[in-house]
Amino acid sequence: MHKIGDTLGPELIIKAYNTEKDIWGYCVIDNTQRGPGKGGIRMTPSVSEEEVCRLARAMTLKNSLADIPFGGAKSGICCDPKRMTPKEKKEVIQWFARALKPVLISKYIAGPDVNTTEKEMQHFVEAARNRKAATGKPSKLKGLPHELGSTGYGVAIACREALGYKGIDIKGARIAIEGFGNVGTFCFKFLSSWGAVIVAVSDSRGTIFNEKGLKYGDLMKVKRSTGSVSNATGEKLTSNEIFELGVDVLIPAALPDVIGEANVDRVKAKIIVEGANIPIREEYEFRLHKQGVLVIPDFVANAGGVISSYAEHKGMNEKKMFALVEEKITGSVTRLLSELSKEKRTPRDIAYDLALGGLTQFP
Repeated sequence: MHKIGDTLGPELIIKAYNTEKDIWGYCVIDNTQRGPGKGGIRMTPSVSEEEVCRLARAMTLKNSLADIPFGGAKSGICCDPKRMTPKEKKEVIQWFARALKPVLISKYIAGPDVNTTEKEMQHFVEAARNRKAATGKPSKLKGLPHELGSTGYGVAIACREALGYKGIDIKGARIAIEGFGNVGTFCFKFLSSWGAVIVAVSDSRGTIFNEKGLKYGDLMKVKRSTGSVSNATGEKLTSNEIFELGVDVLIPAALPDVIGEANVDRVKAKIIVEGANIPIREEYEFRLHKQGVLVIPDFVANAGGVISSYAEHKGMNEKKMFALVEEKITGSVTRLLSELSKEKRTPRDIAYDLALGGLTQFP
């Protein structure tokens, strides 16, 4: 089991039980040195206290590295939202909001994550009776919903910078994306618009591979009409085979711990940009580093969502938000790669020290 607890945190772990629906919810407030803990709420059947602790730590580092006055936090509700009616899902989100009410805004600000969207954030703030209790809300509530693609945009920028560092032209760069949710779809959209060739995309039902490149519009249509990108035109592979393709860039953009003992030695990508949170444990990142793979850690690459949350918190419009995401992600990745060129340590170790500096220097 991953060790929980060190000099940074967590400061507070809240466990809530819904007696009516037999559901556990977890909120981990890792560190509030820079401000109230900021982190989204995921709803998955497998989410655990340990996973939420790891995710909350990633948020602490992410906000510090991006120089945002938020602390780190995260929440998870252990349930299968795909088996719920919209009414049931709303009830669960609002139950969780009421359970967290004593810490909302002062210690914790919610946001969307896996299986939660602007709709759930609207339900959350309605139950909390305060619009500031969450970001990623619908625009009618003066929000900047994550459906605008801020996280995917940031990951795409991190990918662009990593390719440049490796001397690979983004035009024609071959990219594989695991996951075709909010992060994966926008990664695809932005990268392909810059000339990259997306040769493979996966979801929970499988992977579609096309050496000549996939088209964004075609995949969106197939996903909407059939429920899976694996039904698109191309070679059909399993969901796990995407991690073993010989591409320039692999972007894990969905689930945690997707690269581990079973497949780490079969990774052929030159670069991995972590679009998802905690997709690879540190020991396997170290092995990839030894194999010559450049790994851009999650808290560096996917900070676009929380940068957007800060922009919403400050009342910025969509245009200013995207400009801020580009500025901060470019800055973070550039700092990391600059240090990496001088040292032999892993990118995560270097990024961790940069983020730690942001914590210790914060008033």
